[in-house]
Amino acid sequence: MINCEFEDGNKTSLRHVTVNAIVVRDNKVLMGKRGPVSVLEIGKWGLPGGFMERDETLKQTIKRETQEETGWIIKNLELLTIIDNPNRPAEDRQNLSFVYIAQADKKVSEIDGENLEIRWFDLDSLPEKELIAFDFYENLQLYKKYLKEKFTLPILENK
Repeated sequence: MINCEFEDGNKTSLRHVTVNAIVVRDNKVLMGKRGPVSVLEIGKWGLPGGFMERDETLKQTIKRETQEETGWIIKNLELLTIIDNPNRPAEDRQNLSFVYIAQADKKVSEIDGENLEIRWFDLDSLPEKELIAFDFYENLQLYKKYLKEKFTLPILENK
């Protein structure tokens, strides 16, 4: 949580904003194995993404985070879901999360060290749920469902 004091002296706790992407290429998704820099869920597979910085838009954030963490430039972003559940698994900051679908465009650099490795996974051969960080497994299942049913996006999750 972010502890804030407003101009009128009132104090409150605010939530962080995070953005993640399901980066797709040839029916495969790009995931990174989280390293020690990530602090939480180390050694588990995760989607590229991270915290929104001041003066960034959501799309700028996910483009920056994806390139930093994977070396890939992305395009054709579409908002899949907004997750506002304050009790997400393995969260320590009650993040408000925006999850995008994006197409991989081109690889332009190496990974930044946040991940131990990156790998493309076939949608039908994803790591086991226990090996995927946070609620990213559920995000991937929602994406697979969307591919079959083509329902209206984005989905607002409020569990």
